[in-house]
Amino acid sequence: MPASGKRILALDLGASRIGLAVSDELGWTAQGLPTLERVGPKKDFARLREIVAQYQVQKLIVGLPRNMNGSLGPQATLVLEFIDQLKSNLKLDVIPWDERLTTRAAERVLLEADMSRAKRRKKVDQVAAVLILQGYLDSGRGLLQTASRPEV
Repeated sequence: MPASGKRILALDLGASRIGLAVSDELGWTAQGLPTLERVGPKKDFARLREIVAQYQVQKLIVGLPRNMNGSLGPQATLVLEFIDQLKSNLKLDVIPWDERLTTRAAERVLLEADMSRAKRRKKVDQVAAVLILQGYLDSGRGLLQTASRPEV
């Protein structure tokens, strides 16, 4: 749980975009932030540093894509490499979080909102980041039956 004035930032990594969500100061709710279009590691980390400073982020949660059987595939390996880079660039605690089916759940939410395909494509990463962060926040309060925190 974040201390007052400190927040948690969640990232849903994609090849071309990074979905972002930030907690409220009390660590109860996740709110989506504008999606970050990836342009290159140097600029991506510079923008993430700005967001961390702006929201006084104390911890990062990064969606870790696991296979349905719990194993790690090629995409998870890329995410773990990115997590290592985050730790060295931002000097914050970074927690990988099982994100199985969050993108599908995000798409379902946006479909139910009757959003057009073009708008869904722009919002899906943000909604997935919100779902990842809310799952993390809920697990810390015992609201989830089983925590989604993966063992890495």
